[in-house]
Amino acid sequence: MMPPSISKNIKKKSASAYDVAVIGAGAAGLFCAGLAAAQGWQTVLIDHRQKVAEKIRISGGGRCNFTNIHSQPANFLSDNPHFAKSALARFTPQDFISLIERHNIPYHEKKLGQLFCDNSAQDIIDMLLAECSAHGVSNAFGVSVKAIRREESTFHIETDNVPIIADRLVVATGGLSIPKIGATGFGYEIARQFGLPVIAPRAGLVPLTFTDQMRADCANLSGLSVEADVQCGKTSFAEGLLFTHRGLSGPSILQISSYWQDSQNIAVNLAPEIDVAAYLLDQKKQNPRREATAALAQLLPKRLASQIIAWCGDDGRLADKADKRLNSLGAAVNNWQICPSGSEGYRTAEVTLGGVDTNALSSKDMQAKSCPGLYFIGEVVDVTGHLGGHNFQWAWASAYAAATQF
Repeated sequence: MMPPSISKNIKKKSASAYDVAVIGAGAAGLFCAGLAAAQGWQTVLIDHRQKVAEKIRISGGGRCNFTNIHSQPANFLSDNPHFAKSALARFTPQDFISLIERHNIPYHEKKLGQLFCDNSAQDIIDMLLAECSAHGVSNAFGVSVKAIRREESTFHIETDNVPIIADRLVVATGGLSIPKIGATGFGYEIARQFGLPVIAPRAGLVPLTFTDQMRADCANLSGLSVEADVQCGKTSFAEGLLFTHRGLSGPSILQISSYWQDSQNIAVNLAPEIDVAAYLLDQKKQNPRREATAALAQLLPKRLASQIIAWCGDDGRLADKADKRLNSLGAAVNNWQICPSGSEGYRTAEVTLGGVDTNALSSKDMQAKSCPGLYFIGEVVDVTGHLGGHNFQWAWASAYAAATQF
């Protein structure tokens, strides 16, 4: 099914005036434009790409993890952890679920409250475009913004097509994640132009990498996955861990990457349900002739068990090992200490941490405190969710907070 076209396409060269101009036709921008137009505001949606909403299209393996039924402020990171509370309370996961049900989009819960489309992420894109079309949003897709200036109470937007004038300007340009689909730092440039501080951006929800022998060892284990408890500082996540050719990935690693800083150690429990040292000591009594590798292979994939034995230099029969050595071997499984050298970066990061400083914005309507009529929503703001639909929920909630307070 082809996505519905927006009802008005800007082609004329003379300046066009609007109540609201939204820059960025991703999740937050599309939703905000539709909501603004639904309230009667003349709205234009601008994006430098002709094919919009690519991040929605590729999310959730192509099925879009569009929200999480358990989403709450504790699922978000920000220099100001209280900022997101207002918006999240006023537009909940159930509110978005009600919208997709009105559009008859079939969906399912996968795990941990994560909701996905049964068919395709295109269903969400079509719905958002249909909402814009139904309420008369004008589009300027494939149009680049060249300059923005504020004259008295209006914003003058110079583009490579039509000059646009708007009473309100909403910046929904996203972050730096996945540049191949059009991600840029343009939103941060706009913020700085108008004097708003920006928390230094960095890649989040991203695989972690190594550059030393550990990289080679992980490459040998590439494709192997286990359930693991991964901890950095006081934060931990218990989900899947995946070995890759460059390091580690999987949900637990992606989650912890948002908390990890350069040179920090990460503790990984590769058998979170088992006290491995106690198991090995028991096996020494019950099966003293058993090889240590064989004993560990009862708990872990054989390749991983062999690698851990190699790291510890502890192959051989359990009977020949002192209890202290078995305790150390158990700790290598239950408390594997690693120090990543870096991450895969924005190329594969699902989100961008940091962004427009929330201290410069109103939590009620996402408006810049020092520049009336200027709003920032979605990923461009210093609010980042955990893996599992939370970032989409922030997109919907922040868009709603802005659009319903114009």
